Amino acid sequence: MAARSPDTSSSRTSARAGPPPRHQYIIRTYDYGESDGLYYLALEWASGEPLAGFLTAAGRLAPALVAKIIDQLGDALEVSHKAGIIHRDLKPANIMYDPETQTARLLDFGIARDAEDNPADRLTRAGFFVGTLQYVAPEALSGELVGEQADVYSLATIAYHLLTGVLPFPGRSPRELFQQLLTQTPIPLNEAVKGLKFPPVIEAAVMTGLERDRTKRFKTVAEFAEAFCAAAGGETPAKKSGFLSSLFRRGSE
Repeated sequence: MAARSPDTSSSRTSARAGPPPRHQYIIRTYDYGESDGLYYLALEWASGEPLAGFLTAAGRLAPALVAKIIDQLGDALEVSHKAGIIHRDLKPANIMYDPETQTARLLDFGIARDAEDNPADRLTRAGFFVGTLQYVAPEALSGELVGEQADVYSLATIAYHLLTGVLPFPGRSPRELFQQLLTQTPIPLNEAVKGLKFPPVIEAAVMTGLERDRTKRFKTVAEFAEAFCAAAGGETPAKKSGFLSSLFRRGSE
């Protein structure tokens, strides 16, 4: 992927936040700016296709492959968060995936925000949010300041979608989906598709990432990725301790 021309507002936001850090699972930004009244963003070429297209063609993915993708994205996001950058628009369409190497790489930091921005500068106007409704964290819908846990929620939604082929909320219109995100509990992973069941530890990891109550949600992408990958990789609860151990015990109850 050689270049991308985002909309005007996205380019201005990207310039404020600065380019994402260099990382093997982040598509490098070469340049961005304005020329003759047009905003541009030049990106590193990446092999493969958008993960959304791959999912459409391949159907739902095996837990082990999903774990590999989540591990790679978790690494990329952890580096971004340490640099003070929240992505805020995680979705399969913003991930390039190469089936031959089983490599996923993040792109489109167009609405990313610097986590260290002045809070007054990070507020959005009433009734407006940034992100993609199907993957956005509930707190973003009410105009709250979003942090790393918003990316945790979106990454958990991606895991849910890759595993099941469907999304955690069944809303068919933006209005319906908006209301469900704010007031309802997502459909449990093991109830998403009739006859499709996952080990309780996988369901527990995904649903903890999708908690509307942020005191119950994973605090960091690293926590979520570690818990999900351990569950999907078949690691036993006995090998875990502390928070992850309690998570797995809850999932098996």
